[in-house]
Parts: sequence; C-alpha cells; structure tokens
Amino acid sequence: MIKEYHQRDHLSRKGRLLYTSRKPDRMGEERGREVWTLTRHSDGRRSLMSHGEIDDRPSVLRFVHLTVDSGFSPIDAFVRITIGDEFRGSGWFRFANGVAECETVTTTEGRLSQRVPYSGICPVFGGHAIQNDGWVCAGVDLSKPGEPQTFEHFLSSTDHRGATGPTIATARPTVIYQGDEDITVGAGSFTAHHFQFVAVGGLPEKHPIYNVWTTNDGDYVFLKGQVDGYMQTYYELVELSEGL
Repeated sequence: MIKEYHQRDHLSRKGRLLYTSRKPDRMGEERGREVWTLTRHSDGRRSLMSHGEIDDRPSVLRFVHLTVDSGFSPIDAFVRITIGDEFRGSGWFRFANGVAECETVTTTEGRLSQRVPYSGICPVFGGHAIQNDGWVCAGVDLSKPGEPQTFEHFLSSTDHRGATGPTIATARPTVIYQGDEDITVGAGSFTAHHFQFVAVGGLPEKHPIYNVWTTNDGDYVFLKGQVDGYMQTYYELVELSEGL
C-alpha cells in the first residue's frame, strides 16, 4: 500500500531467460542465462536493466541499462562487457536532437568519443541483451503482417554475440511480423506477437534467421526465440514477476 507521503509512479516487471543449445550434440544444454528488470513510467518511458551471461568460450558477461520513450525510441543507455572474465569495454550512450553520442573505453579501441547523426525519430537501439531484442521488434509495423520490413537500427556491437565494443554501430534488420500465436513457455501461457528476422544488413557476417515471440501487451517482453544456421540457439522466458 502506498502511503499518502509516498510517491510511486512506475511499475516494474522482472524476468529470467534461459539460453540453451539446439545443436544435435548439445540439444537442450544450458549455455547461458539472463535476469532483467523492466520499469514502465507514468509517461510511457521504459527502462531495462539486464545482466546476461554466455558460458560458451570465450564466456561473455554483459550489463545493459537502456531507457526508451513511449515509442521505444532510445533516450540513453549503458553497456559493460567482460570476455573470458576479463574487462573488454564499457560505454555510455545518449540519443537526442538528431545525434547519437557514445563515450566509451575498450581494450581494443581505447578511449572513444563518437557522434553519429540521424534524421527523424531515432532508430531503435540494441545492447545485445536478449530482452532488448524484444524491444527491437517494437520498430515493426503490426499493420503489415507477412510483409518484409527493413529499418535502421543502432546497436552496441556488430558481433553476433555482442562481444566487441561497446561502440555506436548501425544495422538494417529485415523483419516479418508473422501474426499472433498462443504459446506456452516456462513463465506461463501467452498470446504472443511472432516476428522473424530474415536478414540483418550491415553486419560483417551474415546473421542466421531468427524467430522471436514477445508479449502483445505493449511491453514487448521477450518470451522465446530461436536462431537457426550455425548458431542453433534457443532462448526462453522461464520466470516472470508482475507489478513489482
């Protein structure tokens, strides 16, 4: 109960994702995990705090904090990466007035200050948290099911595992909204938006087809996803706490 001298204008959800392999010799083997908190503010802004781990060598440990406006356009973000239990880089991002900014330190590039212009509404941002992939889907027009849609996308790394940078990078995903489906995952049963990433332009290596299912309640909570091709990985929401 909120007392009269308290103020709480936001709601939070917390979740846990499990990363597993779909390779024949590792079928169902746990290869990572992610815990996250999603905070929704009274004006529609949303903030994501994510702690993700990939166990496959070299291991990846990633901390992501991202805030977006009511239309999922990014406002600011922080990303910190550890590879093989050694620091790789950390960076602060800001998106305003037609400029994407980044102040970062990495073991490869050293100290960097970046300024990248954009026009119109700022493109979605991906910090390589899997829950963040659900927010990338917010850039898809749901009124065009079955149609390939290509849009600009800022991200913190062009590596498929997000194991470089962080720096400001750009990509051009092509995504098809496949409609809504009833699905069941470890966290429960949901009516979900189904998206298929059929291509991602601008990456140094071709990305396999990536199917993603999110909640249809406006928060785009990542429910499950599967990457085909050489990666053969599967992600599933196994815990979800509401209204915290």
